[in-house]
Amino acid sequence: MHMLSRNATFNPHGQDSSYFLGWQEYEKNPYHEVHNTNGIIQMGLAENQLCFDLLESWLAKNPEAAAFKKNGESIFAELALFQDYHGLPAFKKAMVDFMAEIRGNKVTLDPNHLVLTAGATSANETFIFCLADPGEAVLIPTPYYPGFDRDLKWRTGVEIVPIHCTSSNGFQITETTLEEAYQEAEKRNLRVKGVLVTNPSNPLGTTMTRNELYLLLSFVEDKGIHLISDEIYSGTAFSSPSFISVMEVLKDRNCDKNSEVWQRVHVVYSLSKDLGLPGFRVGAIYSNDDMVVAAATKMSSFGLVSSQTQHLLSAMLSDKKLTKNYIAENHKRLKQRQKNLVSGLQKAGISCLNGNAGLFCWVDMRHLLRSNTFEAEMELWKKIVYEVHLNISPGSSCHCTEPGWFRVCFANLPERTLDLAMQRLKAFVGEYYNVPEVNGRSQSSHLSHSRGQSLTRKWVSRLSFDDRCSIHGR
Repeated sequence: MHMLSRNATFNPHGQDSSYFLGWQEYEKNPYHEVHNTNGIIQMGLAENQLCFDLLESWLAKNPEAAAFKKNGESIFAELALFQDYHGLPAFKKAMVDFMAEIRGNKVTLDPNHLVLTAGATSANETFIFCLADPGEAVLIPTPYYPGFDRDLKWRTGVEIVPIHCTSSNGFQITETTLEEAYQEAEKRNLRVKGVLVTNPSNPLGTTMTRNELYLLLSFVEDKGIHLISDEIYSGTAFSSPSFISVMEVLKDRNCDKNSEVWQRVHVVYSLSKDLGLPGFRVGAIYSNDDMVVAAATKMSSFGLVSSQTQHLLSAMLSDKKLTKNYIAENHKRLKQRQKNLVSGLQKAGISCLNGNAGLFCWVDMRHLLRSNTFEAEMELWKKIVYEVHLNISPGSSCHCTEPGWFRVCFANLPERTLDLAMQRLKAFVGEYYNVPEVNGRSQSSHLSHSRGQSLTRKWVSRLSFDDRCSIHGR
């Protein structure tokens, strides 16, 4: 008998979700434009790779920052030695200034209310540790980021109760859906401690409306609970309507800074999405509650941001010319890339939710299902992964209540690879779902797996020589 902990022997981590399984299949057979042209194209990863050139150009012009020098003198030893887990003051100031700039400088943020964490994953978990005890609950609108099942529940013992949103109103939160989720928690004898939302939304790729934010503030005020706004995509809102932070709405409502609702509103931020730096592991907690800040600061000692990283990014974010140009150019490139994806989907006869933010689209493939069931959704997903060789995320992994929705990412791959993915998808839809009827019955749902495999090969080979040369940049 193994003398191991419950966390080691019982795995509610969520790694068996189709969201993660798609990644695993991609890693077994990754697409490469030269060495593996028939491999799986990764469209399930929300990474922003569109503006690396801007950051690399800045690094080339500011070599002291990366070389750990200041005024020509090495500060390597200073950065290498033990640092207080409160973080470098210069970096915290640069972070809150950058966050305010993304919010149009409509809010002023205090660096003393900021806690640094090793990414947004750590920030979200730390918030849950601070606000709730095992067996209590947070409400989250669906569809939501699949990783929350790991980040919020696995080690904290806290439950997630979904707020079921639907396509009838673009998956927006309503007073009815909030109340229904709260009542569901009560039926399960779960004490609700707060609501967690992502704004802009992952996976919807939309920003929350001012009315939704007003509704949320009224709800948490009425129930005496917390509101956590995960705003890690705040700098990706590339089209109207613009991003509105919950901190701005607090200000609009003229909330007293000593009021309970002011103290119960919290923000999660990260540089992983806006700057495309997930490998740097820089996240942040921003809270108006001094006790939460104090507790989170102590907890942050389990996942600190390195002093070297803080030093480098402090110099980068303090360059206002860089940040202003980066924010504008990032919006421009994201808008164009999203337009390319939407256009490619339309050519394949597929539509998506009207998005204005994020690194992905919420894609409607309900018309491609053989039946209105999640079993049919998984069947379609497997065809797309194993036969079309595209990794996308099924809506069921995001706890969507309607079968047939998928999250498709567009900012983590070159434009020519995106074009190839759309050509594969268009060919798939044409071959699979425009099959002539035989004896009055469509054959589209009865194609064999072996035929599907041959179609995959044919989709690549049927592209003209010119098309293939264009796609692969030759």
